[in-house]
Amino acid sequence: MTAHRRLTRHQMRRHARRMRRAGVEPVMLMTEHASFGSAAIVVICSWLWRYRSELAPIAVAVLAEAIAVLLHINNPESWKTVLAITGMTAWLVALFGYLVGLRRGAERAYAVVWVLCTGGWISAATALGPGSAPLPLLLIVGGTLIALPWWAHRRRRARVRVERTLAAWPEIAQSIGLAGSRIQSAVIDLWGYRARVALARGQTVEDAMAKLPALESALGTRRGAARIQPIPERANRLELRVIETDPHADAIVWPGPAITSITEPIELGVFEDGTPVTVSLNRRHGLVGGVAGAGKSGGVNVIMGNLTACPDVIVWGVDLKRGMELLPWASCLDRIATTPREADELLNDAVAILDGRAEMLAMNGVRVWEPTPEAPALVIVVDEYAELADDAPEAIVSADSIARRGRAVAVTLVAATQRPSQKAMGNSAVRSQMDVRVSFRVRERRDADLILGQGMHKAGWHADRLDAPGKFLISAPEHDTPRRARTYLLDDATVQATAERHAERRPSLDPVSLVALERGPQSTAEPQGRHGRNGNHEGAEETLWAALREAPEQGATLGELIDATGMSRPWLYKRLREHADAGRVIQVARGRWRADPSAD
Repeated sequence: MTAHRRLTRHQMRRHARRMRRAGVEPVMLMTEHASFGSAAIVVICSWLWRYRSELAPIAVAVLAEAIAVLLHINNPESWKTVLAITGMTAWLVALFGYLVGLRRGAERAYAVVWVLCTGGWISAATALGPGSAPLPLLLIVGGTLIALPWWAHRRRRARVRVERTLAAWPEIAQSIGLAGSRIQSAVIDLWGYRARVALARGQTVEDAMAKLPALESALGTRRGAARIQPIPERANRLELRVIETDPHADAIVWPGPAITSITEPIELGVFEDGTPVTVSLNRRHGLVGGVAGAGKSGGVNVIMGNLTACPDVIVWGVDLKRGMELLPWASCLDRIATTPREADELLNDAVAILDGRAEMLAMNGVRVWEPTPEAPALVIVVDEYAELADDAPEAIVSADSIARRGRAVAVTLVAATQRPSQKAMGNSAVRSQMDVRVSFRVRERRDADLILGQGMHKAGWHADRLDAPGKFLISAPEHDTPRRARTYLLDDATVQATAERHAERRPSLDPVSLVALERGPQSTAEPQGRHGRNGNHEGAEETLWAALREAPEQGATLGELIDATGMSRPWLYKRLREHADAGRVIQVARGRWRADPSAD
């Protein structure tokens, strides 16, 4: 036995793989026992393997020649069998070629031509002999002509380039500080490629995101071409996507509204993989941000184009730039405010509707307002919210109330701003209540956090790297990973035509909301009557029961009961509901109550 056990061939290959994963490339060393011939064979084989894709047509020609020689020597009459097999193979490729990656008709047709030409040549060479004229000339000239599309094919060249790039991943990973990570799989698509990467122990997806610029340099891509997305199932896995041809380089024309009800998700644009960006605004507040020229107005137009197509939603608009953005939709807007005073009145009226709907729901024991054409949802679109904070600070109080209490009663706020300052977005509850966040390009990293949420830039939501108008990132309950998208384009003519088409189907406010508008916003503070906030609630209970027993047949109104007890609306709603559930009180009509005679 020698002191050192010899490594088997399998162990040597495994050791080489480990070295590559660690970023160390194996080096071939020449020893005194190694011959020059064996080293040359290794080099030639490595070269043939590296260029196997380019040499594939030549390999097919050599294989066809070898098969023809064997068949001609052993059984020249087998040419009929070869011809039959060729026809059957061509038929199978034409019908089922998509199962092996030939998804395009042109690719399947090219493969059929390859099969027929190769099989036909082998059949003729089997019968006549491979050296019989003009078979050698046909093999060389015909093979070269048929190989030209293969050599020029874009997807084949892209696949080869990607394979060679990813083969160098250990060196790339070492240079950018992700040593030990490895490529698990890669897929070529129309716009580039994506690879699944396994990180080394202790490395995180956030570490990889911080090294994106260095990774783009190592891969030799253009700036902003690489994307990194976490894989939820494994903390040490990520998907690396490289966009070689930007699918969002050109504007995408709006195909028209994708919904007919506010309960359906709105289609805002298209992701880079071609899938639509859909998000629901039903009982959700939304925030749209981005610098001037980033496409924010286009995003608002897409939202307006979808909302105005729904007969179960009323849209109000606030545009303090004298209506420059929202006035083209005026025929579809139930109300529009273009001055600070009008904005304050509009938002106060929205709070009144909110209070009225909440009162009705409480009286009927219902938790949420279901939008219908007869009882539509109310969406207030505020363009340039920062101007509202500067010019109409009183209106911010109403907006804050809508943001906190508007979901259940289907009163929704959609705020857009090109100046997401801390003063405008951070000093009230509005931003924290926004479930849907859409960020177009911003100038600074902190602006991305102001729009999308604290810490989002560090987590990979790089809105400051968006490089064209209309590109955006969306954060919503159904979109929790940073994926770039581009919104649809609505030019002025499309906006005008859409507004005219949708104006005929706009609904009217429901009776509950109309009554609430006449009454105005309701205070939530408890009045200081006989049984005020610190008074005797037991005495209020007795007074309420007496008022209900003495109520006329048509019942007592809520206002009369408030005057009698001196208590607040929420307290009365709660007590009336408890009495009704116990069978002691009946609701004669909407807003009218009296004691049940059978309860005496």
